[in-house]
Amino acid sequence: MASRFNALKADAAWQKVWDERKTFAADDLSTKPRSYVLEMFPYPSGRIHMGHVRNYTMGDVLARFRRMKGMEVLHPMGWDAFGMPAENAAMEKGVHPGTWTRANIATMKAQLKRLGFALDWTRELATCEPEYYGHEQALFLDLFAAGLVYRKESAVNWDPVDMTVLANEQVIDGRGWRSGALVERRKLSQWFLKITDFADELVDGLGALEHWPDKVKLMQENWIGRSQGLQFKFQLTAPFPLAGGVGGGPDANATAAIGDASPPLTPPASGRGIESVEVFTTRPDTMFGSSFVAVAADHPIARAIAETNPDAAAFIELCKRGGTTAAELDTQEKLGFDTGLRAVHPLDKSWHLPVYIANFVLMEYGTGAVFGVPAHDQRDLDFARKYDLPVKRVVSEGDDEAPVFVGDTAWTGAGTIVNSHFLDGMDIEDAKRVVIERAEGEGWGKGTTVFRLRDWGVSRQRYWGTPIPIIHCDACGAVPVPKDQLPIVLPEDVSFDIPGNPLDRHPTWKHVPCPSCGANARRETDTLDTFVDSSWYFIRFASQPDAKPFDRTGAEKWLPVNQYIGGVEHAILHLLYARFWTRALKHIGMLDIAEPFAGLFTQGMVTHETYWTMEQSKPASESLDDFLEAQVHTRRWLSPDDIDKRDGKVFLRGTTDEVTVGRVEKMSKSKKNTVDPEPIVDQYGADAVRWFVLSDSPPERDLPWSESGIEGAWRFVQRLWRLIESDDAAKAQGDDIGLRKLCHRTTVGIENDINALQFNKAVARLYSLCSAIEKAAPSADREQAVRTLLLLVSPMVPHVAEEAWATAGNDGLIADAAWPIVDPAMLVDDEVTIAVQVNGKLRDTLVFPKGAPKDEVEAAALASEKIVRLLEGKPPRKVIVVPDRLVNIVA
Repeated sequence: MASRFNALKADAAWQKVWDERKTFAADDLSTKPRSYVLEMFPYPSGRIHMGHVRNYTMGDVLARFRRMKGMEVLHPMGWDAFGMPAENAAMEKGVHPGTWTRANIATMKAQLKRLGFALDWTRELATCEPEYYGHEQALFLDLFAAGLVYRKESAVNWDPVDMTVLANEQVIDGRGWRSGALVERRKLSQWFLKITDFADELVDGLGALEHWPDKVKLMQENWIGRSQGLQFKFQLTAPFPLAGGVGGGPDANATAAIGDASPPLTPPASGRGIESVEVFTTRPDTMFGSSFVAVAADHPIARAIAETNPDAAAFIELCKRGGTTAAELDTQEKLGFDTGLRAVHPLDKSWHLPVYIANFVLMEYGTGAVFGVPAHDQRDLDFARKYDLPVKRVVSEGDDEAPVFVGDTAWTGAGTIVNSHFLDGMDIEDAKRVVIERAEGEGWGKGTTVFRLRDWGVSRQRYWGTPIPIIHCDACGAVPVPKDQLPIVLPEDVSFDIPGNPLDRHPTWKHVPCPSCGANARRETDTLDTFVDSSWYFIRFASQPDAKPFDRTGAEKWLPVNQYIGGVEHAILHLLYARFWTRALKHIGMLDIAEPFAGLFTQGMVTHETYWTMEQSKPASESLDDFLEAQVHTRRWLSPDDIDKRDGKVFLRGTTDEVTVGRVEKMSKSKKNTVDPEPIVDQYGADAVRWFVLSDSPPERDLPWSESGIEGAWRFVQRLWRLIESDDAAKAQGDDIGLRKLCHRTTVGIENDINALQFNKAVARLYSLCSAIEKAAPSADREQAVRTLLLLVSPMVPHVAEEAWATAGNDGLIADAAWPIVDPAMLVDDEVTIAVQVNGKLRDTLVFPKGAPKDEVEAAALASEKIVRLLEGKPPRKVIVVPDRLVNIVA
C-alpha cells in the first residue's frame, strides 16, 4: 500500500462508482423508514464557493449517516435558476440569459460532484426549464381559481431610465443601482397572492415547529406582526381656506380659529367628501400624548388636498422618490406637509391635532394614517422636533408623574401612565383595555387584530422568470390560460439592447386570441417573483410526474422535509412563502400537509477578509451636470486572487499599489471575497475540504477561512490512511478492553452529535479515537477499532473511507455499509475512580471494582501512602464512605 493517500485518483474513481451504481438514488417503493434531507438549492451564479461547500457538506453527512442507519434517504439537488443576475449578464456580456444560466449550472454541477456529495441526481431540476415552470403556472391557475390570486394597483420602485421595477436592495441612496437615475414611486397593476388569509395559521403554526431555531420562529412572528389594538376615526375639522407648505407649523396659513363649532371639511372640487381619518394603533394607552396625525402621500385625503393645492402636489411628488418599505422610511429624513386640516381628539373634543402628509407613512401599512406620540416613538419624535410640535410624556418609568419630556430619545419601555386624566396610575395593559372599552362603548372605535404582513406581490417586470399564465382581453378582462396550453414558454428571440422588459416589445409573443371570446388579446408580460419558484421545489423533488406538478400520494410519502439546512438570511421571506404555499395547496385539497419543513438548521457563514481600493465612479449619463454630480470615489472590491501580501502589507497583484484590508465578512460575490474550492480540491482532495468545513467551528457559527485549517485537515486524512496501512501488521493476539469500550462510546457519541448537527463535536471524538488506536498495541480489538473508525468517519470523508474499506478486503461499498452496532454492556464501566479527601480536601484517588464493599474501600484509603503521611500516625476522628464516589476522612 502506498504511504500517501492519492486523493485525486481516489476521488474520481469512487465518484464514478457511485454514479454508475446510482448509489444515492432514492427508491419511492422502498419499505424502509424514510428521511428527507434537503439543503436550500443554489442560484447558478457561475461557481460555487466555500459557503456552498459548508452548507452541502452538513446535509451530506446527515444523509449518508441516515442511510447507514437503515433509512431510505431522499437527498436531491436542483437550481434556483431564474432571476435578475441573468438579465444583467445578458446586458453586460451580450449573451442570452438561458445560455448564461445553463452554462453556469453545468460548471457548478461538476464542482459539486467533485466533492462527492451523496445526491440523488436523477431528480435534478432547474426552475428555468419549462418542465418545471409549466407546472408552476398550473399551480398559479389553481390558486387563481380558488380566489387566492388577485390584481390591484400597488406602489413600486420605478427606474425611469432602465424602465423597470427595482427591488428595495437595488435602490441605493434613492437611485437605481445600474442607471443612477432618481427612483420614483409609481403605481402599477400587480398580481398578488393572498398570504394574509393564512396570517393567523402562519403565526400559530410556529408553536408546533419544535425542531426550528427559536430565533427564526421569532423573526417570522415579528414579520407577520400580529397585533392587538384599537381601530378608530378622528373626525376632521378645518380652517379656511385650505393651505399649507412643507415644514409649516400646526397653524400655518390658517385664517380661522379652530374649535368645536368649526365646520366639517368642505368637499373638494371633485365632489368627494372626507369627514374623518381612520387609524389603527397598538398603543391606545398613549392617546393623551398625541401631537399630530399623518397620512401617506397617496392617502385619499392627500390626493384631495393636492387637487387644489400645488404645494401639496409637489410634496407628494417628492415623497414618491422615497422608499417603499417601513425599514427604508425609518432611516430617511422625516418630512411633512401641513394640510391645514385638524383632527378632533376622541377623548377630548376641544383638542385638535394638525394633519400632515408625511413621507414616512405608507398606504400599504395599516390604514395609511397614524397619530404621532413623539415622547414614545422615535420616528414621531424626530418629526415633532423638526416641525416644533408638542412632546408630552404619558408613560413614566416609575410611579410618579413624569416631568416635561426633554431630549432626543423616545421612551419605549414599560412604565406607569401619567398626564392622561382618567388613565393616570394604570399600567400599560390596563390602560389599553380601558381605552378600547370606552371607544367601543361610545361608538368611535373598536378593538381589533391587525397584521404587519401584507399580501405577496409576485409581479416582476422582467424577462427571465416564469410567465404569468393570464391573458388580458378588453371585453373579458383577465382570463386564465387554459391548462392544455401550458407551459407558456419564454421566447428565445429577445434583445436586451433597450432598457425594460423585452416581453413588452416582442413583436408576436404577447399577441394572442382571448381564450374566452376569441378577440385579439394580450399575454401578461410580467413574470413571477423567483420566491414562487422556491416555494414548492421541495414538493417537486418528492414527486415528478410528467402530467402534473406532483402526485399527492407520492409527495406525502416524503413530506415534510425532515431536515432543511440553509442560511439565516432566508429565515423570513423564503421560509414564510414556502409555509404559505404548502398551506394554500392544503386549502385547495392538493396536499394534506401544512408545514413543509419539520426540522430547520441555519448554518453560519464561511467568512473571509475583504480587499478594496478607491476608484472614481462612472457618470450616470453624458450630461455635464450628471458628470459633475458623479465625481465621487467608490470602492472597487478585489478578490483574494487579485492581491499579494508582502512585508505585512497588501498590494494589488503585480504592482506596488497598496490595498485596503476591510472587515472579515461572509463570502459573497458582491464583495469578491469568495474562495473557489476547485483549486483547493485539486491540491488537497475533496475529503480535506469536507473535513475542514466540519471541524473548525460549531456549525451554527461563522467559519473563518484559513489556509492553515485546510492543511491540518489534509494531514488528518493522511493520518487515517497511514492507520490503515499500519494495521496490516497489527495482527497480534490478545484483547484491549479499554479500546473496545472507547469504540462503543465513540459510536454512541458521534451518532448523537450527527443527529444534533454538532459536527465539530463528532470530529473531536474521531480525533480522540484515532489517537487511541495509534497508541494501542497490536491486538484483535485494535483491528476491529480501525474498521469501526472507518465506518464512523465515512459520512465525513467518504473517499478515503471507500478506498481503505476496499483495500482492507471488505465486500461492497462502505457507503452501503451499516452503522456500527453498539453493545450496551460496553457502555458500562466495571471500575470506578474514588476520590479520597481529608477534611474535605482532595488528597488522593483510588481505582476499585464497581460496587466494592465499604470496609475494603475504607481500609485501602487509610493505607494510602499519601493519607498515612498526612495523618502522621494519628487515628482519624471519623471516616465517611460514599459508595463508588468518595471517602472523606475527618482528621
